[in-house]
Amino acid sequence: MKAPAKAPAVGAVEAGLLGQLAPAVTATVRWLPGGGALRVLEGGQGPTVVLLHGRGGAASTWFVYLTALARGHRVLAVDLPGFGMSSATEGALDSAEDGVRFFTEPVEELLLQLGTGPVAVVGHSLGGLVGLELALRGRVPVERLALVDAMGLGPEMLRKARLFFRAGPERLARSLGPWAWSRLMPPPPTPLGERLGALDYELLAVPEGRDAGARAFNTLVPLTGPVFHRRERLGEVKAPVLLVWGEKEDVLPPSLAEEAARRLPKARLLRVDAGHSPHQEHPERVLPELKAFLDEGLPARES
Repeated sequence: MKAPAKAPAVGAVEAGLLGQLAPAVTATVRWLPGGGALRVLEGGQGPTVVLLHGRGGAASTWFVYLTALARGHRVLAVDLPGFGMSSATEGALDSAEDGVRFFTEPVEELLLQLGTGPVAVVGHSLGGLVGLELALRGRVPVERLALVDAMGLGPEMLRKARLFFRAGPERLARSLGPWAWSRLMPPPPTPLGERLGALDYELLAVPEGRDAGARAFNTLVPLTGPVFHRRERLGEVKAPVLLVWGEKEDVLPPSLAEEAARRLPKARLLRVDAGHSPHQEHPERVLPELKAFLDEGLPARES
């Protein structure tokens, strides 16, 4: 990995959220032995939980979950390579396998460097693919895996979503401005939803764009044909898996989750009345289920 020529600055919305999270959760830039760096939001003590965001996002998009999970876990929310404040991965981007390597290997290197031992991984969309890949690679022991509307489970993605990603969300956000963007991508109609919408726009509309991350993502999602997936290897995942899926999903159809639940040896499917981001649209529904899943098999905590 290499640092970008000009690292993106933390925007005002994100800075405000990070200020609210401190001191329970703090931001750290972790330099990797192989070069480059990943930003991590860290907090809490106990079994390690790794939070991985989707395309165009950042670790801060998990802000609703960070302090709640940090009460009983060591939480590491990571900016994926090429997004947030993390640098991009070096190397060719000629194939989908190159794209998977771009996003997965630095996260794997980080966890090995930190000596986390066994981890639970929670991944949304692209972050779900990275979590699945970590479990399949086996260098980091993944004991539990929560996949929220995750990529990597099968070859389908809706045509509208493919066109949107190929058009470039960053370019669209900069061109439209915040008002028009909020009409194109309306946030949940709640105070929390408004904050998430403002954060999402700020992360996408950075002047310098996210060229490396976007190019790596595009290797995984062609305009036509199957998107990158590991469906035939799902049976290799021996850890318990919680699948969280929006019933109104407009990117990755719910049939992907249903098929994955049949193929994964220890899977449970939670359906939520939501779109592509049920954890953001309905945290009151998802957070208790996620906490219960992460705490299964752990000794009872003293009150």
